[in-house]
Amino acid sequence: MIKNFVVSTFSSVLLLSLVCSLSVQPIRADIPIAESAEMTKPLRAGQRAPNFVVRDVNNDEFAFDPNALESPALIITFRGGWCPYCNMHLSELRTVVPEIAALGVDVLFLSGDRPEQLYASLEQDTQDDIADLDYRIYSDAESQAAIAFGTAFRVDDGIRQWFDEKGRDYKDSSIDRDNILAVPAVYAIDSKGMIRFDFVEADYKVRLPADDLLGVAREIAP
Repeated sequence: MIKNFVVSTFSSVLLLSLVCSLSVQPIRADIPIAESAEMTKPLRAGQRAPNFVVRDVNNDEFAFDPNALESPALIITFRGGWCPYCNMHLSELRTVVPEIAALGVDVLFLSGDRPEQLYASLEQDTQDDIADLDYRIYSDAESQAAIAFGTAFRVDDGIRQWFDEKGRDYKDSSIDRDNILAVPAVYAIDSKGMIRFDFVEADYKVRLPADDLLGVAREIAP
């Protein structure tokens, strides 16, 4: 069961972002990959969002440029369709994603799966839950976004063995390519490209509840 997390410090985070608004974070492609989820050093509120390139389900590139945003954005990263907690979170968010979109805030989901597996790898119940909601899920199988945000970490070969035993299709995923996973995260980015809120939790069982996500969206809405 997804643990609840109340965004009780959101106001102070926004104040910090204003104080640190001049902080500029370059692309972090040369940063070493962390050896564990606990050792990652993710970007935080008050820093500038990074550039990165991901791919859609048709394998077409989608470039995220914080200097050219037309709308504020929520970036929600998850490990892949094979992860039961990720499926639970995506299903839960169906209750607020349409309202967030109506606020004028873009919602982008980033997965470690390869493009053609972005939806197919999700559990059938999750696919049914989000079928008519225009979830924009992109592939970060090359780990560009995870590295840029500082949420990428190495996994050992044991996870490959687990996938093989379970019959999971992880070909060309971030795990298959580089033994990399991303810590699940939520980033709220304003229209000027600044990170206004972050939720990054090394414990993959802990996710930001839907109502809290909606509250964050309201704070950055135009």
